[in-house]
Amino acid sequence: MKILVINCGSSSLKYQLIDMTKEEVLAKGLAERIGIDGSRVEHKPSGKEEVVIEKPMKDHKVALEIVINALVNPEHGVVESMEEINAVGHRVVHGGEKFAESVIIDDEVMKAIEECADLAPLHNPPNMMGIQACKELMPNVPMVAVFDTAFHQTMPKSSYIYALPYELYEKYGIRKYGFHGTSHKYVSNRAAEILGKNIEDLNIITCHLGNGASLAAVKGGKSVDTSMGFTPLEGLAMGTRSGDIDPAIVPFLMEKEDMTLDEVNNLLNKKSGVLGISGVSSDFRDIEGAAENGNERAQLALDKFASRVKKYIGAYAALMGRVDAIVFTAGLGENSAEMREKICEGLEFMGIELNKDKNKVRGKEAIVNTESSKVKILVVPTNEELMIARDTKELVVK
Repeated sequence: MKILVINCGSSSLKYQLIDMTKEEVLAKGLAERIGIDGSRVEHKPSGKEEVVIEKPMKDHKVALEIVINALVNPEHGVVESMEEINAVGHRVVHGGEKFAESVIIDDEVMKAIEECADLAPLHNPPNMMGIQACKELMPNVPMVAVFDTAFHQTMPKSSYIYALPYELYEKYGIRKYGFHGTSHKYVSNRAAEILGKNIEDLNIITCHLGNGASLAAVKGGKSVDTSMGFTPLEGLAMGTRSGDIDPAIVPFLMEKEDMTLDEVNNLLNKKSGVLGISGVSSDFRDIEGAAENGNERAQLALDKFASRVKKYIGAYAALMGRVDAIVFTAGLGENSAEMREKICEGLEFMGIELNKDKNKVRGKEAIVNTESSKVKILVVPTNEELMIARDTKELVVK
């Protein structure tokens, strides 16, 4: 069974074609600058040279047509015809309270995704464009929506409700939703497999650490809390997002700096986080390099990030009553031994002991705790595309 996984942004389209027989990636790529001058597709077929296709792409439908042609091309394609593709799995950022699991896409689901656009105005509309393009070009192929928010729908109400007038939750759905759910689900399940344990018996804290970052408390395979909230702005200090701040800062800035709501929103989402503290970059590699060269603000940004992660680990340990494993994933979590060490430092009283030699890994699965550590510490590269493909296969073959 071959499944095409699609992840659409406002001007981009990421894709992978996965053969689910052995869960092998046949091809993957990126269509970028859709609707903008200089649009191109980077197509990477397995076992062949990467191909760059530079063509105008006025919309996502044109981009998808180019992707399909690349997949069936006699020279750099990986299938003889589109008839070999059995299903399409779509990443959809926000499912609100409507979806607690992945679903086969029909008209009712399309309408519900559209209704969630107010909750994710930058993400759901492009996700919808990708679905619509696929439906037009592949009308007889079953399609599945896999939601970033779905995994966190198991949170108890005490975790997701905000201390605001309750009628605002009832009227507008203002509550914690959480994001990165596909990643948290994949790495928590994979960690259980690596440890040879039943996930229902484990309390796991998953740390998805990248430019966007979040933690999740996963108890018995179910999310009981997560650091991102109503939007991805809540929680950790991130690449450009502030994370948790005193809400009173917003009206204070509006008054003192004569800022509009849009300007404050832009500041908190695009100019804050480790970029705002360091003044160097939103890329942790640049910040780590600057810190090594004595840049005090860069070091402060790293310290702040690690401190915030450490605080959430402590909070989630208390919430679940026990921690069996901590999992590091995503760009920073998978590749920065220094950040993993910084986060675990001082948590020995909780039974969290990192082995510095084992921790010297980048981008591959590893158990990096000491023999005496009561809590297992793992590095698990995330694979959201495979998780989407698995959910798609499960629904389509029912």
